[in-house]
Amino acid sequence: MSRRKEPVIPNALLDQLLAGGAASAAFEQGGLLDSLKKALTERALNAEMDHHLATGEGVGNTRNGYGRKTVMTETGKLEIDVPRDRQCSFDPQLIAKYQRRFPGFDEKIVSMYARGMSTREIAGHLQDLYGIDVSPD
Repeated sequence: MSRRKEPVIPNALLDQLLAGGAASAAFEQGGLLDSLKKALTERALNAEMDHHLATGEGVGNTRNGYGRKTVMTETGKLEIDVPRDRQCSFDPQLIAKYQRRFPGFDEKIVSMYARGMSTREIAGHLQDLYGIDVSPD
């Protein structure tokens, strides 16, 4: 009989995250996975801001609130809060300025086109999966 493999995330933590909801709802748009993705992204962006301010590039530079940004992920739209600084010198690396898609999204679209899907089929597929309207052009 094979031994059971130890989980990467402890079962007690998973039980706490899934408490009060159906496990299948965790995979839906706006579910647990989207909440985790949002929390991890915002935490990484705040860590980037801490590093930026600690380097001392701008003397007297401090945090100046947050800006809201909507990015496309594999599961749909996700609104994140991006930290700002007073001198507007913060340039995030995880999701760069003016970037509207999580890394990997564009590669999937190119992959669909390379496999023979037309641009209209890709636009229809994106509408079905993510609920976004994209021009075939």
